[in-house]
Amino acid sequence: MPRQRRTFTPEFKLQMVKLYENGKSRADIAREYDLTPSGLDKWIKNHRATGSFAAKDNRTDAEIELEKLRKENQRLLMENDILKQAALIMGRK
Repeated sequence: MPRQRRTFTPEFKLQMVKLYENGKSRADIAREYDLTPSGLDKWIKNHRATGSFAAKDNRTDAEIELEKLRKENQRLLMENDILKQAALIMGRK
C-alpha cells in the first residue's frame, strides 16, 4: 500500500533543520519523526540556500527562465490563434 502524502508546516520543517544543525543525525530524525530521508535533505538544503521552504523561493535560474519562456510561448500561441481566426473572418467578407 503506497504511503499517503503528508504536508508539514514551515515551523515543523524549521524545527527538524534545527535538530540536525544541533548535532542530531539525519537518520535519527527521519526515523524518530517518520520522515523520508530525501525530504529531510531537501528541507536542510533549501534552508541553507534561501532560508525558505517554499518551492518558488528555491528555484534555480534555469527553472525561472523555463517558466518565463513557457508563459511567453502560451501567450504567443493564443495570439496566433486569434490572428488565424481574424484572417478567416476577414477572408469571408
